Amino acid sequence: MEKTKVNPDAIKAYEDTDFLKTDACRAIRLQLEFLRPDTIMAAHRIRSTIVLFGSARIPAPDIATAQLENAATQLAANPDDPALTAALRTAEARFKLSHYYQIAREFAAIVSRVSQDAHGCEFVITTGGGGGIMEAGNRGAYDVGAKSVGLNISLPFEQRPNPYIPENLTFHFHYFSIRKMHFLKRAKALCCFPGGYGTMDELFECLTLIQTKKIPLMPVVLFGREFWEKTVNWQNFADMELICPEDLKLVHYCETAQEAWDYIREFWAAHPEAQRHGKHHV
Repeated sequence: MEKTKVNPDAIKAYEDTDFLKTDACRAIRLQLEFLRPDTIMAAHRIRSTIVLFGSARIPAPDIATAQLENAATQLAANPDDPALTAALRTAEARFKLSHYYQIAREFAAIVSRVSQDAHGCEFVITTGGGGGIMEAGNRGAYDVGAKSVGLNISLPFEQRPNPYIPENLTFHFHYFSIRKMHFLKRAKALCCFPGGYGTMDELFECLTLIQTKKIPLMPVVLFGREFWEKTVNWQNFADMELICPEDLKLVHYCETAQEAWDYIREFWAAHPEAQRHGKHHV
């Protein structure tokens, strides 16, 4: 019997992925990228989050140590090789930063153990879903058997979700803008570790939204004063009258996981009404 051919015109619109990927359907894709994660997180009763930003290039301390030892061994065998010299410098830099991975992991574990045990799904750790600091955040929640969220982004060089995010709370985005909305929609604190352009983009957009009161005031924690003050001359913004002196108070430096959690708890203890009723119009 001859196989019946499917008439392309008979395909239902919502099943036609080629059509959904067209320019005409961009608005629908934007809506779906917002709606699907929002619906799933609501089903998981995730009421508030703490967002961790930071570099995907910062490895765990044990990995950084192994990389440094390997780079040193290779250079010792070929001391005149400029590529190996550069590789050693990179390994040394990442080894120096690797303690932030451990701090992020410890912080996520502290928050997840306390908030999810005592208050249901409050302060759920949320990351960009990739490696480095993002992995450390999801891993810390995983260590204590708690939920965490990964908001992954499709990139030309393929950012893969780290293995510590629950499968049903791993979300893949095409649009940076919708991903950023989900970072902030339930956020009750933003925790920034050393990072590159992506981290800076996320941090400054959040600060702008808080400064302009598009979203409520919340803790913005910068881990590692030495890194941040060397990288960003905050005081110069105020000295040049590009921001108000009060805007410098929007960020708070911390060095340890416990210090950051204590600051966040104290902040919300002093703002109980905002904690219960604050809404983010992002």
